[in-house]
Amino acid sequence: MDALFLSRLQFAITPFIHFLFVPLTIGLAFMLAIMETVYARTGDVMYQRMAKFWGKLFLINFTAGIVTGIVLEFQFGMNWARYSEYVGDIFGSLLAIEATGFFFLESTMIGVWIFGWKKLSAKAHAAVMWLISIATCGSSFWILTANAWMQHPVGYEIRNGRAELTDLKAILLNPAAIYSIIHTVSAGMLVGAFFVMGISAWHLIRKNQERFFTISFKIALVIGTIGLVGVLGGGDLLGSEIAEAQPAKLAAMESHWETTANAPMHLLVWPDVENEENAIEFLTVPSALSILAFKDPNHEVTGLKDIPPEMRPPVAITFVNFRLMVAIGTAMIGLIGFAWLRWKKLSGPTWYLRLLVWFIPMPYIACNAGWIMTEVGRQPWLVYNVMLTKDGVTEGLQTSQVAFSLTVLTILLVLITALVIGLIVKHCRKGPETETM
Repeated sequence: MDALFLSRLQFAITPFIHFLFVPLTIGLAFMLAIMETVYARTGDVMYQRMAKFWGKLFLINFTAGIVTGIVLEFQFGMNWARYSEYVGDIFGSLLAIEATGFFFLESTMIGVWIFGWKKLSAKAHAAVMWLISIATCGSSFWILTANAWMQHPVGYEIRNGRAELTDLKAILLNPAAIYSIIHTVSAGMLVGAFFVMGISAWHLIRKNQERFFTISFKIALVIGTIGLVGVLGGGDLLGSEIAEAQPAKLAAMESHWETTANAPMHLLVWPDVENEENAIEFLTVPSALSILAFKDPNHEVTGLKDIPPEMRPPVAITFVNFRLMVAIGTAMIGLIGFAWLRWKKLSGPTWYLRLLVWFIPMPYIACNAGWIMTEVGRQPWLVYNVMLTKDGVTEGLQTSQVAFSLTVLTILLVLITALVIGLIVKHCRKGPETETM
C-alpha cells in the first residue's frame, strides 16, 4: 500500500459515509415543505405536528451531513493537491458557488426554520422550508455539475499546464450534469419516501396514531412516485450519455466484451475478468443493449476487449454495483405499485408493512451503489481523458501520513454515523408528540 492507494481508499470511505445523509436531506425537505403548506392552507394542526416530527429527523440528518462533508473539502488540499492545482479554476469555482450561495442560504434558512415556529406566520414558515428545499437542490446542482465535469469535461482549455475555464455555459449545460442532477435528486426523493413510509409502517403495525402516519405515508408515496419517475427517466438519459462519453464504463457496467452492432443484453450474467469473457450468460435479449444505450438496435457498442487493459475500469466492482442498483430499483417499482393499490387501506396487509420497515436501508444501498459505479467506472481517469488518478495525488505525500488520517477519520466518521443512527431510531420509536401540544 502506498500513499496513492490509501488516498483513494480514504476518498472512497469519506464520501460513502457522507452520502448516507445527503439523499435523505433532499427527500425530507420536499415532504416537510408540503406538510407545512397544507398546514398553512387548512390550519389542521396535525400537519404542523408532522412537520415538527419529521423535521427533527431532518435536522439530525442534516447536521450529520455537514460534519461528514467538511472532511471532503480538506482532502482536495491534503491528498489531491496536484489535482486541485490542475483543475482548480473549474472545479474550485463550481464548489465555491455552491458553498457561498446555496449552502449558505440553506444553513441560514434552517436557522430561521428552527427558531421561527412562534415568530413567523404559518405561510412564512412554510415559505422558509420551500427555500430550504430549493437551496438543497441548488447545492446538489453545483456539486453534481462539478462531478459531471470530471466524467465528461467540457468548456475548458489547457493553458500554462493546467485546465482553465473558457465556457461556463457549456459546463452548466453539460448533458452529464443535467441527467445526473435529475437522477440523483430523484433518488433522494425515493430515499426520503421509503424512509417515511417504513417508519410510518412500523407505527401502523402497532396502531399508533393511525391518521398521522397514514397521511405521512401517503405524502411520502406521492413524493416517492415522482422520484421513481425521475430516477427511471434520468437513469435512461444518463445511460445514453455514458455510452457516448464513457464507452469503457458502459462496457464494464454490462460486462460487455466484444464490440458488436445489435449488442444483446444478458439479464443473468457474471463476468470472468481473467479470461475476458462472461462465465454465465442467461436470458439474452437481442439488440437490447444497443437500444437502451443508443436508441438504435443496429448501433455498435464498444466491448472491453477493444479497450487497453490499463484503460479499463475495475469490471467486477462496476458491474456488481450497477446490477445492485438496478435490482433495488426494480423492487421499489413493485413496492410503490402495491402501495397505490392499497391507497384506501394502508393498515393491511401486515406483511407488506413489515417488508417496508425492513426495506428502509435498501434505497441507501442503491444510492451508494450508483455512486460507486459512477466513480469506479471512471477509472483510471480522475478527469476523463484529461488527468489520470495517479497524477492527481499530492507530491511528496507520505504513506504514514495518509495511514494516520485514514484511520482517525474512519473511526470518527463511523462513530458519528452510529450516533446519528441511534438518535434517529430513538426519535422514530418515540413517535410524535400528542395532540395536546
